[in-house]
Amino acid sequence: QVQLQESGPGLVKPSQTLSLTCTISGGSITTNYYYWSWIRQAPGKGLEWMGAIGYSGHTYYSPSLKSRTSISRDTSKNQFTLQLNSVTPEDTAVYYCARARIPVLTTRGSGDYWGQGTQVTVSS
Repeated sequence: QVQLQESGPGLVKPSQTLSLTCTISGGSITTNYYYWSWIRQAPGKGLEWMGAIGYSGHTYYSPSLKSRTSISRDTSKNQFTLQLNSVTPEDTAVYYCARARIPVLTTRGSGDYWGQGTQVTVSS
């Protein structure tokens, strides 16, 4: 059973960098043909796919967030990390990590395992 757990600060100040880590257990981040995504859901809005890192280490980003987003991985720790720069209150959301067979997730059903999500609030 694969489990994913998001971790990071719950409160970030505007203009700062949001950094979240997803720790994977029960599976390997390098397993062939799996993609590891970050997705968020702002209050009253739908799921927004932010980006992903694939089994080979290749990264994929949402065009709307690409200029502010970086995803990396630490294979020794079986973790992958999201960095979102220059945050504003509009970046306030529940942030999820998830695994899928495809790099872009647009629905819950597209991923087979999801973390429980972590609330991030951007406020001074």
